[in-house]
Amino acid sequence: MYGFTIVENLQKIDQDIKRHELKYHSKRVLVSKEFTFDAAHHLHCYEGKCKNLHGHTYKVIFGISGFVNEIGIVMDFGDIKKIWKEQIEIHLDHRYLNETLPNMNTTAENMVVWIYEKMVEALRNDETRVEFVKLFETPTSYAEVRREWMEHE
Repeated sequence: MYGFTIVENLQKIDQDIKRHELKYHSKRVLVSKEFTFDAAHHLHCYEGKCKNLHGHTYKVIFGISGFVNEIGIVMDFGDIKKIWKEQIEIHLDHRYLNETLPNMNTTAENMVVWIYEKMVEALRNDETRVEFVKLFETPTSYAEVRREWMEHE
C-alpha cells in the first residue's frame, strides 16, 4: 500500500504552497538537542571513588522553547550547536573541569546549573527560553535543572 515511490513534482514555494502556509500554528514548542563531551575531574570532601582524578563521557540535553517564526521554526538546531561549540563546550571538552569551571565542586548537580546559566546567557536577547538541561555523568545517572525551579529560588 505504501511502497517506494519517486517524487515527480517537487513542491514549489508560492506555487504549490503559499508563504503564509509555512507557519502552521502559533503555539509554544520545545526543541531539544544533545551533545557529548569527555572530561576529567575529581570531587573534594567526598569519600568515594570520585575523590580521585577520573573521567567521564558526559551527555548534555537542552530543552529550549519558543514560538515558531514565519516559516515554522522555533530555533535552528545549528544555532543551538553554534552556542554549544563556541560558548560552553570550550570550557568542558577534554578539560580538567576543576581548572576550567568556576570554583565549585565539580558534581553533576553543580555543573548542570552552570551549563544552564551559560545557555540562558547566550539566549538572553532571543524570544526563546531554556526549559531544562540534563547532564548525564554516566548512561544511567544524571542531574537536571528546569526553568521553573530556577525562577522560584
